[in-house]
Amino acid sequence: MPGENLSRDEARERAALLSVDGYEVSLDLRSALGEQEGDGPRTFRSVSVVRFRCNEPGASSFADLVAPQVTAVSLNGKDLDPSEVFDGSRILLEDLAAENELVVDAQCAYSRTGEGLHRFVDPEDGEVYLYTQYEPADSRRVFANFEQPDLKAPFRFEARAPEGWTVWSNGAGRIADGVWRFAETKPISTYITCVVAGPYHYVTDSYERVLADGTRLEIPLGAMCRKGLAPYFDADDVFLVTKQGLDFFHDHFDYPYPFGKYDQAFVPEYNLGAMENPGLVTFREEYIFRGKVTQASYEARANVILHEMAHMWFGDLVTMEWWDDLWLKESFADFMGSFSLVGATRFTDGWITFANRRKAWAYRADQLPSTHPVTADIRDLQDAKLNFDGITYAKGASVLKQLVAYVGQDAFLEGARRYFKRHAYGNTRLGDLLSVLEETGGRDMAAWARSWLQTAGVNSLTPQVLLDAEGRVAELAVVQEAPEPHPELRPHRVAVGLYRRTTGGTLERYARAETDVEGARTVVAELAGAEAPDLVLVNDDDLTYCKVRFDETSLATLRAHLGDITDPLARALCWSALWNLTRDALLPARDFVDLVLRFAGRESDIGVLQMLHAWADSALVHYAAPAWRRTGGQLLAEGALRELRQAAPGSEHQLAWARFFATTASDRADLALLRALLDDTEKIDGLEVDQELRWAFLEPLAAHGVADEQVLAAELARDDTASGKRHQVRCLAARPSAAVKAQAWAQVVESDALSNALTEATIAGFTQPSQRELIAPYAERYFTAIERVWAERSIQIGMDVVRGLFPALQDSPETLAAADAWLAAHEQAAPALRRLVLEARDDLARALRGQACDAEAGA
Repeated sequence: MPGENLSRDEARERAALLSVDGYEVSLDLRSALGEQEGDGPRTFRSVSVVRFRCNEPGASSFADLVAPQVTAVSLNGKDLDPSEVFDGSRILLEDLAAENELVVDAQCAYSRTGEGLHRFVDPEDGEVYLYTQYEPADSRRVFANFEQPDLKAPFRFEARAPEGWTVWSNGAGRIADGVWRFAETKPISTYITCVVAGPYHYVTDSYERVLADGTRLEIPLGAMCRKGLAPYFDADDVFLVTKQGLDFFHDHFDYPYPFGKYDQAFVPEYNLGAMENPGLVTFREEYIFRGKVTQASYEARANVILHEMAHMWFGDLVTMEWWDDLWLKESFADFMGSFSLVGATRFTDGWITFANRRKAWAYRADQLPSTHPVTADIRDLQDAKLNFDGITYAKGASVLKQLVAYVGQDAFLEGARRYFKRHAYGNTRLGDLLSVLEETGGRDMAAWARSWLQTAGVNSLTPQVLLDAEGRVAELAVVQEAPEPHPELRPHRVAVGLYRRTTGGTLERYARAETDVEGARTVVAELAGAEAPDLVLVNDDDLTYCKVRFDETSLATLRAHLGDITDPLARALCWSALWNLTRDALLPARDFVDLVLRFAGRESDIGVLQMLHAWADSALVHYAAPAWRRTGGQLLAEGALRELRQAAPGSEHQLAWARFFATTASDRADLALLRALLDDTEKIDGLEVDQELRWAFLEPLAAHGVADEQVLAAELARDDTASGKRHQVRCLAARPSAAVKAQAWAQVVESDALSNALTEATIAGFTQPSQRELIAPYAERYFTAIERVWAERSIQIGMDVVRGLFPALQDSPETLAAADAWLAAHEQAAPALRRLVLEARDDLARALRGQACDAEAGA
């Protein structure tokens, strides 16, 4: 629909004209059960009453609604003809009064793409589950509204649901006369309203605290999941982290949690990690673990719980005016997730994960041609959808960590406290935050913001060490470089660490200096006179956001002794730096694989180990010279199996190596071992092959033609659940058959019958690195199909298809030329679509540079 992609200019014009006093929304969800009537989409009745003011009586505007049918519309008591005022996504509102009441009665469609009101049928027991997901602008698929973040209002929801169901919303609810009615919310934005309904398994608890003024705060807690997942639901741990987070944020924010209850719903087929709906946070149900997982998985879940909780203040209480300042909530929540994780929970090494995993996401995003400042230029809703990226989240959080080092933690938190109190239930821009930080930190925030928030790109910091005649440091300097397209040299508050080998063979820090790096070269005077280092680590303790480089001596030390670094954060920072060198074609992929083979087995941090597995796999698939891939794959498989057999029985390291072995297994003996572990004809001491691990073993067996359709059907019968179905669909699409690939392509590209989760699973199975030749014919078909797919499918499915099916495995100059040709011929295509293709094209070009570097090393 032409009006579905709301522009920033339209939103600003509407916000200047209107203010919203409140919503009353009534949903009839009883149609979720039973047979679907007719050939069209399954629908539900939605009645919206919107009261709003117009400061220019007589003016015209519009309300937002995406629905198959509008039954009735009335404005200020006057019935309007839906066929004249509704175009499929907008309702025209003419001759507005100073005070207005809009009533819209519509038939809205249930979703199968995770956007709007998603309907899921559990294959295990046939039960139906509903939940909503709106960000950035899908509440208009459920009720008529003004869909932009700065038109906040209180909401009253009510719902009719099938008998035996429970319904939840942002406010506390109760049922009377068959209708669930919910308490009015505080003024909030449309995109964080929420409804969850169905026969969910629900567990309760409560949080109590006495505030500084003596007030007793009591928050009802709830957590829910599908009935089929109830046996695996460790709600006690969810509540533990929740209470720890509430304590932490009350201690540091001095603003009581403002939204009454705190429910957390783990829901099926969720597109995101989670969503911060006040009073009713939604999460992907994969955070309920059906099998054994490592502590890294529990840490990740705790981080997400705390990230969403931070949003109750950063995003829900105080909200950005428009998506340009999305970072005002996401960067803060990403930073606060790790800050509170370390400060309040058992996961005290959370900053290691942040340095190793979150920043890797940011570094990749910041080197794409689509990189943008943290404060972005968001022209419309399609731009907004794509800006939930590594810049907005992880780079923004990294910049905030640098800000804390720049102004001091106390000043930063005091600024946050003033920000909440000054702008509670309102909307803000960049300047509103900077003004309070200037008050509390006493620094020029405008200059800092220009460098860090309003420019793109990542700087590289390289140490230069000059030694005197006695072998001591005569001068140590830090050289700062910026990439050509983004030449900004930034002020960095960094720690520089000097490390040397000890008599015991370890590599330990013996000197450290914290300094401000300015301009192209900064001398660190405090380190003059120190003994000569074996390793210089710029950005020790990970205070700033940069790519760390090494001098020749340091790089040689790492090649020989990386595993000897005793400090786990320092070790993680070195791994991250080496991975960036690999991606930048400065370190051959085979050298990175060799480092992983020699040192990953000594890695104590399980999250870092699992990241190394992912990086090693990526190095082999994308950056290794094609002629070396088979050799590299055999080396990784041999190394993974060796570490698997040597790992402590029953340990999480053993589990991580088992999963990595499955991803690397390709020869007959390795596949036979996986088959034997599945059949229980061979055992590895302590390794429990639970259902999730069985599926992990089955995918490579399917991809190499060992597990056929009958084997996968038998496994589904063993695990006849929603999770099992997703695994089976992925494995089916992974089989090495031209007919299988044709069917998978047709299911995803030519049809919209699959749900979002099964679309994702099919794409994952289709794109097997061992099947480059088999899927080569689809490269040309991809470029022919994507513009049609983008036009016909929802934005989420469009993103999944365009990203997931880009022919990255056809890594040749010819594919690069095909991408360039498509971009040249489609200059007028949707900007968001062009961005996705441009990003994938850039990843391919980077891969080809890496392969050339690796080939040269092997020559």
